[in-house]
Amino acid sequence: MNPAPPPLIAIGGDHAGLPLKQALQGALAAQGHGLLDFGTNETASVDYPDFAHQVCAAVQDGRARFGVLVCGSGIGMAIAANRHRGIRAAVLHDATEARLTRAHNDANVAAFGARLVGPEVALDALKAFLSTAYEGGRHDRRLAKLSLPDLSPGP
Repeated sequence: MNPAPPPLIAIGGDHAGLPLKQALQGALAAQGHGLLDFGTNETASVDYPDFAHQVCAAVQDGRARFGVLVCGSGIGMAIAANRHRGIRAAVLHDATEARLTRAHNDANVAAFGARLVGPEVALDALKAFLSTAYEGGRHDRRLAKLSLPDLSPGP
């Protein structure tokens, strides 16, 4: 019996994240992952939400199992990603955060800050993210609370 192929991964980043995005792409391809590359592949200034939205749409509609986003800090990408129903994006700085966000939060999008983490740390965190299963159990009720209707105070 052959093992299941690695999951398909959607990836995108802005101009600040381009070198780290390229390093992550190379490592993922070497590990046999299929990739959906939503750009950017240029150094010209672009708007990070455009790429976050495309990656998240691919995860939402099932074209990809996971998403990877890269910008200068990772924060903007995570904010944009988390506006999408069913997306749970986390900014990752190390493998421990990666394992915990998968195991406890069932995160499906990893965001990296190219100005904050180097390629080796990002690769280690991404490997942990992709190889960690969601634990379920006590975490299920917490995840359900993330899908509640709008909790903003009324007018």
